[in-house]
Amino acid sequence: MTRFDSIERAVADIAAGKAVVVVDDEDRENEGDLIFAAEKATPELVAFMVRYTSGYLCVPLSGEDCDRLGLPPMFATNQDKHGTAYTVTVDAREGIGTGISASDRAATMRLLADPDTGAGDFTRPGHVVPLRAKDGGVLRRPGHTEAAVDLARMADLRPAGVICEIVSQKDEGAMAQTDELRVFADEHDLALISIADLIAWRRKHEKHVLRVADARIPTSHGTFRAVGYQSIYDEVEHVALVRGDIAGPDGDGNDVLVRVHSECLTGDVFGSLRCDCGPQLDAALEMVAAEDRGIVLYMRGHEGRGIGLLHKLQAYQLQDAGSDTVDANLQLGLPADSRDYGIGAQILVDLGVSSMRLLTNNPAKRVGLDGYGLHVTERVPMPLRANAENLTYLRTKRDRMGHDLTGLDDFENGVTS
Repeated sequence: MTRFDSIERAVADIAAGKAVVVVDDEDRENEGDLIFAAEKATPELVAFMVRYTSGYLCVPLSGEDCDRLGLPPMFATNQDKHGTAYTVTVDAREGIGTGISASDRAATMRLLADPDTGAGDFTRPGHVVPLRAKDGGVLRRPGHTEAAVDLARMADLRPAGVICEIVSQKDEGAMAQTDELRVFADEHDLALISIADLIAWRRKHEKHVLRVADARIPTSHGTFRAVGYQSIYDEVEHVALVRGDIAGPDGDGNDVLVRVHSECLTGDVFGSLRCDCGPQLDAALEMVAAEDRGIVLYMRGHEGRGIGLLHKLQAYQLQDAGSDTVDANLQLGLPADSRDYGIGAQILVDLGVSSMRLLTNNPAKRVGLDGYGLHVTERVPMPLRANAENLTYLRTKRDRMGHDLTGLDDFENGVTS
């Protein structure tokens, strides 16, 4: 397995004017880019980048800066398969030669990062390719464009970077892959990080939710507070049903009974028997109400373990033809489980939770929340709600996804409890 360096080291190197190597997912471009901050561009850095990359140097910028500098899309309808947002190319209007030398390109890059420049400070077309990054960075789009802007911002620099794909030294007609990139980074004393690690770091260290509403809601299980949240970057709405004093008798928010429930329209609303989601939601509300202190956090955007409603229905079609719930997702080119609990963890912290007893049969959910600084003191099993329609589904969750479903054997043997 390839060794990656820490995000902290990469940010420090960017702040110091060094380049770093950033790799994306093997299912995406599966390439590594050299990246440095545009305001730190020097002829030496640019020459180094040209020597070891394809030479097609790009400058990712925020959308706000692209608008300020008058940088429209290179083509009206973006046809790039990864959605890379190329703008018109530019050169600095003053102080350079033809625009192609390392010195000239470094000057243009620094000018693009300068907050005091305007559209008139550049000529078009040119030898530097600005790119428009998605607002929200790698949390919205896991690309090198967004990684460059994020790293510059995290280094307290202008949100502008310089990127280019590293070519293989073994095969001049190919791009360098992860193992070769590790060797390259070590040879040149560069940090090597992954976009996946950058996403995880941001989710853990930055606040990405806003509390929007807090209202009383009477239910068949008793009265709860419905606390509404919105994710800052994707605007997905979530709701926490809160019962009692979360701070507790000692005021420390410890040992709170918590259920993090993934949205399931078919099970929660339509009463589908293909899953056990609806009964689990009812059981969680009942258990929290009985204890008179706890939270049922309803996570939107988790439909079908994160693949979305329509993809879930397509997966059902494949299951009807004989696939299990894991293979159906994989046959659609989707992960078996793509849920992320970072937003949920931030909501729980905002509600005052320090440690919790987690209502779940899924050990991975415990790990997912522990990774965000919340301590799970106990995993409290959920009651099993098996039936003839969901038996295969539950068996797959137990056998292939590691869920603890005590009592399923009894049901399989024709004994219900």
